[in-house]
Amino acid sequence: MKIIDISQPLSRTTQEWPKDTPFEYELPWSIEKASTVNVGKITTSTHIGTHIDAPYHFDNNGKKVHELDLDLYVGKARVIKVSGKKEIGIEDIKGIDISGVKRLLIRTNSWKDRSKFPNSITSLKPELASFLSEKGIQLIGVDTPSVDQLDSKDLQAHHHLHRHGIYILEGIVLDDVEPGDYELIALPLRIEGADGSPVRAVLKTI
Repeated sequence: MKIIDISQPLSRTTQEWPKDTPFEYELPWSIEKASTVNVGKITTSTHIGTHIDAPYHFDNNGKKVHELDLDLYVGKARVIKVSGKKEIGIEDIKGIDISGVKRLLIRTNSWKDRSKFPNSITSLKPELASFLSEKGIQLIGVDTPSVDQLDSKDLQAHHHLHRHGIYILEGIVLDDVEPGDYELIALPLRIEGADGSPVRAVLKTI
């Protein structure tokens, strides 16, 4: 068994959404400053780096992080590669075997340099949600900051996925992950009332 870390590291260089809260870690208590222990303080967005979206992020009536079913984020997942596209639609997926898959992770390779927030990404077409739902998909993961285009105001992919019972994992790192089946662990923090949460996402070979 091999564990593959598909999380972005969190540091001051982690790219936040424009105008969102950047990640910062500091030591208010420090052994170097005569404290008996080091105690850190984190300031960040709930949508920094590798993270999950709770439906409450885009729907006031949607579930919040502490209400999510943890089973969604642990279990067998299939990685597929669909690159070179502005948007991924049904026609891009229907030739790929996703039978019996509950968690689908898409490697788009469209975020080339994670030291910079991207100018453009591969997004999901809203109508893809119904197709994925018919196939039994309950969690979709992407290697981009969003399932929608970066300038989207209506977040149609988010809303369509939600209507079809599909939850969202964003910002995973699949650069060196070969397509195939893995065991996914991507648990959100138990933050009551939250709209999203950073996760430590890993794949285990099976």
